Amino acid sequence: MVRIGILGNIGSGKSFVATKFGYPVFNADLEVSKLYRKNKRIFAKLNKILPNYVVSFPIDKNQITKAILANNLNLKKIVDVVHKDVRKEMNLFLKHNKSKKFVVLDIPLLLENNINKKKDILIFVESKKKDIDKRIKKRANFNQKLLNRFKKIQFKADYKKKKSQFILKNKFTEKSVKKEIKKILSKIT
Repeated sequence: MVRIGILGNIGSGKSFVATKFGYPVFNADLEVSKLYRKNKRIFAKLNKILPNYVVSFPIDKNQITKAILANNLNLKKIVDVVHKDVRKEMNLFLKHNKSKKFVVLDIPLLLENNINKKKDILIFVESKKKDIDKRIKKRANFNQKLLNRFKKIQFKADYKKKKSQFILKNKFTEKSVKKEIKKILSKIT
């Protein structure tokens, strides 16, 4: 099984690209959402360390947003609690899909949290800044301050590009993305 890690800036279309490979995708953001909705143990831990913000189960993302915006350290506290469970889910995903030729890892902090392995194929999703800005502002939960906090904990795009074996230009059309993916897969198979 070859692991393909998808890298890129916030709003570059990493999740969109990940789903177009046609192989199983582990989406860390979806796993976090599931934990907030279904895991009472996560709620209890977050409620204990952030009692003024995480007050009801299932956890509403607005509670998390308020906690992050209130204090820079709260994001780290949340990540420390949630990260172990997300990693556990990823390991189950990898075990379940070990017979597949490829798996795709859509994990925003793949490099930052040292989740990648040396043999992973890393692909940087590159998009035009104006396209990214337009897409981010359309998100239902768009918050510029929150976006800035997340950007601060991510490695710079240049570093991610340097670490990647491939750069995929995302024009946000299925046809163009599939064409780029086909080129990449032909080089790694």
